[in-house]
Amino acid sequence: MVRPRKLRKVGFIPQIQYFVPFGIDPAERQENILRIEELEALRLKDLEGLEQESCAEQMEISRQTFQRILSEAREKVADSLIHGKALRIEGGNYTRNICPVQCLDCGKEWRESYENFEKIINGEFNCPTCNSNRIICARQEKKKFCWRHCRRHGGES
Repeated sequence: MVRPRKLRKVGFIPQIQYFVPFGIDPAERQENILRIEELEALRLKDLEGLEQESCAEQMEISRQTFQRILSEAREKVADSLIHGKALRIEGGNYTRNICPVQCLDCGKEWRESYENFEKIINGEFNCPTCNSNRIICARQEKKKFCWRHCRRHGGES
């Protein structure tokens, strides 16, 4: 059985998600797809200038995984620039945040992606142990991300 991929934590989702080179016939256009976590790796390392260890910590992945993601991203960007390919930013295996949650019925605690909180709030998400939908945010302190985004703290969702 294959181990499920760990979500990569990202702090930036771009508004513009498609870049096209000028002067290329649309019928002949080729493109590379840059995943959201690859863009985040480029942002942290090349734009923010952080060390790889710090980048990996922010994305909540190993340094080796960060290096692999960064190398793949740089290869795609270089290929697009050198060969005149369009660059589409989409998809991947990422989350905006990873939050602790708890089942009120069996007491099980686990970490869940921020994107599932809408389902949790609406009672559409079940506990993996007892199948209850009585799940709450288990974060006691007000973290920076939670304060801005979590409905529990009155932020946007």
